[in-house]
Amino acid sequence: MEKSHILKFVASVTFVGFFFSTLAQNTSLPKCDDALLGKVKTAMLCMQRYSWEHGTAMQGMLEIGDTTALLIMARESIQRGKTDGRLSMVGSDMNIADTGVNGPGVLAAYKISRDEKYNKAAQAQYKYLKKPESKNAMGVIYHNHKSKVIFSDNMFMVAPFLAQMGDYEEAIHQIEGIRDVLWNSEKKLFHHIRIQETGEFKDPSFWGGGNGWCAAAMAQVINLLPTERQEEKQKLIGYCTDLLDGCIANQLPSGLLYDKITEPNFEESTLPAMLAYTIYTAVKSGWLDASYLIPADKMREAVYANVDEYGLLQKASKAPGFNSPGTSTEGQAFFLMMEGSFRKLKQAKK
Repeated sequence: MEKSHILKFVASVTFVGFFFSTLAQNTSLPKCDDALLGKVKTAMLCMQRYSWEHGTAMQGMLEIGDTTALLIMARESIQRGKTDGRLSMVGSDMNIADTGVNGPGVLAAYKISRDEKYNKAAQAQYKYLKKPESKNAMGVIYHNHKSKVIFSDNMFMVAPFLAQMGDYEEAIHQIEGIRDVLWNSEKKLFHHIRIQETGEFKDPSFWGGGNGWCAAAMAQVINLLPTERQEEKQKLIGYCTDLLDGCIANQLPSGLLYDKITEPNFEESTLPAMLAYTIYTAVKSGWLDASYLIPADKMREAVYANVDEYGLLQKASKAPGFNSPGTSTEGQAFFLMMEGSFRKLKQAKK
């Protein structure tokens, strides 16, 4: 190992040790409050949900270990699916990529219960994403049937599930493809919506939620790649770290970020939860320097500060329009995912 790498490793280990030795004394860090977690979960389950919202909510359950709720939600995902394999098809027949995010929850339900219906449903969803008509000529999965667009959201909707199905080539191809279309190397951020074939932007903004989807997706895929894919793993680590740096550079004194990261529209709470989840997951896995815990903890504190008495995360990019402050299922889900990953990191260092 090169000397510079050894020094970085030692510094990282030293920081982690210092962080956890002082954690109990740091009163600014929110406690892992089971009562509040329960309120956030209940509020999320009370919300109406589109396909991507239901799938993300299942991942929230998976992260906090609520397998009972996960199994019920996976059952519902199948019950409201289409015969073509798409899961959780509520409110829109034009969904393509969004349905894929239900795959991880349904696949997890199979691993928990060994009930074959979940395996068959996961396989059917996977086959739908692989269909040529689901993709453009470059092999990137379209967001929907309405217009031939690529969303930054797509990365989380499809790549982790593809990797969980063992199709690492396809998962990496989707990440690379979306990055080719939407990545801005100067800002180290993803644009939101673009037509790959024409280069036309439907939304050139650096939408916070979209960048959060990408960060979380890459973290999950990195951890799913087998050891023999070390070169690809390192490339994705570089991509994810660059994105984290781009987001952190725009973190506000409150700990939040703007909804459109580089534009002062309103301070938003979902992206910080997404980024904190990504950082806690990455530091626990050992591929991200522990110094990133400093902005992550500030984000987590800010997210906690915006949960109201009913367990609703306020200042989230408001569903379903996502252009004003309010609440959303994905905001609730990423609070659970953030807290679940924080707890796992804390437990790992005891």
